[in-house]
Amino acid sequence: MEKTLEDKRWQYLSDEQISLLSDIKMQSSYRRKINQTVKFIINPLYMYALRQGFDDTDFIRKATIHGMVEELKGFYEAKGIDRDGRIKILIAGRKKMKSVYVHIPFCSSICSYCDFPKFFYRSDWVEQYLAQLKKEIETYYQFEKVKTLYIGGGTPSALNVKELKQLFSILQIFDLSECIEFTFECNIENITEEKAILLKQFGVNRISIGVETFHSKYLQFLNRHHQISEIKEKIKMLKKIGFLNINVDLIYALPNETLKEVEEDIIAFLKLDIPHISTYSLMIEPHTMLNVHNVEPIEQELDYAMYQKIEQLLRKHQFKHYEVSNFGLKGYESKHNLVYWNNWEYYGFGLGAAGYINGERYENTRNWNHYLNGNYRKEVHKLSINETIENELILGLRKLDGISLLEFEKKYHRNLKEYSMIKDLLKKGKLIEENGNIKIAERFIYISNQILYQLIGEQYE
Repeated sequence: MEKTLEDKRWQYLSDEQISLLSDIKMQSSYRRKINQTVKFIINPLYMYALRQGFDDTDFIRKATIHGMVEELKGFYEAKGIDRDGRIKILIAGRKKMKSVYVHIPFCSSICSYCDFPKFFYRSDWVEQYLAQLKKEIETYYQFEKVKTLYIGGGTPSALNVKELKQLFSILQIFDLSECIEFTFECNIENITEEKAILLKQFGVNRISIGVETFHSKYLQFLNRHHQISEIKEKIKMLKKIGFLNINVDLIYALPNETLKEVEEDIIAFLKLDIPHISTYSLMIEPHTMLNVHNVEPIEQELDYAMYQKIEQLLRKHQFKHYEVSNFGLKGYESKHNLVYWNNWEYYGFGLGAAGYINGERYENTRNWNHYLNGNYRKEVHKLSINETIENELILGLRKLDGISLLEFEKKYHRNLKEYSMIKDLLKKGKLIEENGNIKIAERFIYISNQILYQLIGEQYE
């Protein structure tokens, strides 16, 4: 394809990058397909299955957590239960490490782009919801030590201090004695000093903030209600309280946004002097205000140029691009999110949350009434080995370091390089082998969704 001065679509691309254009042109459709596939992995849509878990009383939960084996034996003996077998299962559960996601669906306003389960904040609804959240956790949690805990939404910081204390009381059900990362999502407009101090007191050690943009006109477009001046003030306040591990979410590729404005956003982020940023090209999802108003995405060439500018600026300032959408200074990679990309198991609690436990992917109901009536699970699917390996590839190759050949072989007793599609992608140079890992070649990262899509439907058993 020839580039002409009259064709402004090309002004952002070098001659070398033009060879990728046919792939870039298809990136939008593949991005939607692979995002749907990742959502499918995290939120499988299969037949409803009966809830699993112990029906025992709070007594055995507390007894198990505190290792009161003799008390448990007496409890089971009185009920005529196979005490040794049951205790063995419970105690074994405590030795495993798991990660936990908890969804808080309340917001003080609804963002125009958001398709997560959410409701306008109402104190009476919060009270009802937290009561059911506690019951759900007590139903499914099997006493494992929690490695990472992530409170997301919605807007968890929309809760008032009393409600936050109630939430943290519920979270004490988890064994957090060896928790290495405890993330709490906040919005600029409702994270106060009082709330931040409370988070610190209850062990939160990582804050994730939905900044989205440093331009007022785009905040308005996204239906965000903080002021640009508040961003620096709130970050400074969080640092003063002792939060050093802070993430900012940034959305780019907004309608009418220029490359220069994206560059200004990254420069503004760098001035905050915080160690992590998640960058997302705007996706116009069904059932969002943007979709209702028929907002169109920007041209793919400009989206690509923005992606390159973001990566260039962040790498220049020592940020490691470790996952397709995430950049962090050394040691500040999100340990919780890496659980997802490493295809490790985790709990998901709350409305619309998803989890992966004991080889099963599950999705919670998004229906408010169903959840309040204790019908938490919507779908549960037991994965075959083929599906598990497919998930491993689709999720693992989102990491820029890719998948360890040694770890893959230990996990599945298979050589990753023997699969025909992997061989083909290696031959074409879209995948490369480096330092014992298989990964997507750097120049193909932007079109990674197209590559990942080719891995779906292959035979891996």
